[in-house]
Amino acid sequence: MSNLVKRYKKFIDNGKTERECVNQTIVLAEEKGYKDIFSIKAPLKAGDKVYYNQMGKSIVLFHLGTEELEKGMNILGAHVDSPRLDIKQNPLYEKNELVYLDTHYYGGIKKFQWVTLPLALHGVVCKKDGTTVNIIIGEDDDDPVFYISDILPHLGQEQAKEIAGNFIHGEDLDLLVGLAPFKKEAHDDDDDDEKKKNIGKKTVLKLLNDKYGIEEDDFLSAELEVVPAGKSHDVGFDRSMILGYGHDDRCCAFTSLDAILEGKTEGRTSVCILTDKEEIGSVGATGMDSNFFENAVSELLSATGKFDALVLRRCLRNSMMLSSDVSAALDPFFTSLFEEKNTAKLGHGVVFNKFTGSRGKSGSNDANPEYFAKIRNLLDKAGVNFQTAELGKVDQGGGGTIAMFSAKYNMNVIDSGVAVLAMHAPWEIISSYDLQSAKDCYKAFLTLK
Repeated sequence: MSNLVKRYKKFIDNGKTERECVNQTIVLAEEKGYKDIFSIKAPLKAGDKVYYNQMGKSIVLFHLGTEELEKGMNILGAHVDSPRLDIKQNPLYEKNELVYLDTHYYGGIKKFQWVTLPLALHGVVCKKDGTTVNIIIGEDDDDPVFYISDILPHLGQEQAKEIAGNFIHGEDLDLLVGLAPFKKEAHDDDDDDEKKKNIGKKTVLKLLNDKYGIEEDDFLSAELEVVPAGKSHDVGFDRSMILGYGHDDRCCAFTSLDAILEGKTEGRTSVCILTDKEEIGSVGATGMDSNFFENAVSELLSATGKFDALVLRRCLRNSMMLSSDVSAALDPFFTSLFEEKNTAKLGHGVVFNKFTGSRGKSGSNDANPEYFAKIRNLLDKAGVNFQTAELGKVDQGGGGTIAMFSAKYNMNVIDSGVAVLAMHAPWEIISSYDLQSAKDCYKAFLTLK
């Protein structure tokens, strides 16, 4: 196993939420000399390294080059959110003596893939007194895990008649977190139903209060995510693949981060964006459709003593970007969904998608061929293997990335990432070779002039 794969597996095992990924990023960046941009007093100069933290859920790293910022930057942009289940604001209830947390799924999932798996709970609970409680339950060997049940096959005849999308309904993806204790004593009053009501829920609340100081009302200001429990694994006799949660898009986020942390001070300024909310359209204050990246660049220009509205626009317009996002790998059992000449394959290197979107390229950034020709030339000279692809046959569907939101600044953007098998499943697969290829691609891109 290569050093890159070992470090990547550690990153995704410890980064199952966007907050955890950003926290790890800050630790790794500061080890390489990066500083919070708001902690800098002296004007920045070539060679300086700073980061801009957006609410703890998105982050931008800047490594200043020798060239004027007005001439543009080389940008790697990936996202660190992944499909999951979110806990609702009023989630805890008891039903037939079983205790549940109510959930709302996040991103595009096949709901039936999330049942009968060991699940973990990650996130934060923000209390009214201003304190924040970090929660990770289900990852240590001594931790309990959680579960979503499914009907047994003996009673599943009617379920089997449903289409796959209706096997499990969204409101049925509730997390089993406890069992009402049953004790039949000789002196028990069978008619004392009020005393026994919600005893399981009360037990769970007491456990949460004893360990974390959490009251039921604190769920109102919590951000708790349900993710697969456990660590990533090598796959195959040859260990050529990696099984993990959140390859989409953390395999591109980690390799982008790794590339900029190894970068040198020469030429254009290097940038790495790790953003949130891509799986639900890049919305909100931490998504790429907000102004947070433009604000980050404004702060950078201000810290160099050269902020000007026109300089900002020129800097963004003259920049070049790889939208570092994954692509769908060809699955031999579903070849009818792919157009094989234009499909990514595991083990064939980093993937370029000239356009994404769906059907008639709706919601797409369609990259300029002049720009891709420039990148092809760069990668050929660097000895980096790459492939090109589309996401399935034209009328089968498709998907978007953050590329369209960066392209609105008139910069050149193209999608580039790792092929993923079983994308958006709780456990996905990528090729170790493709992970290295992406890292090599991103490192070479940061030198592009």
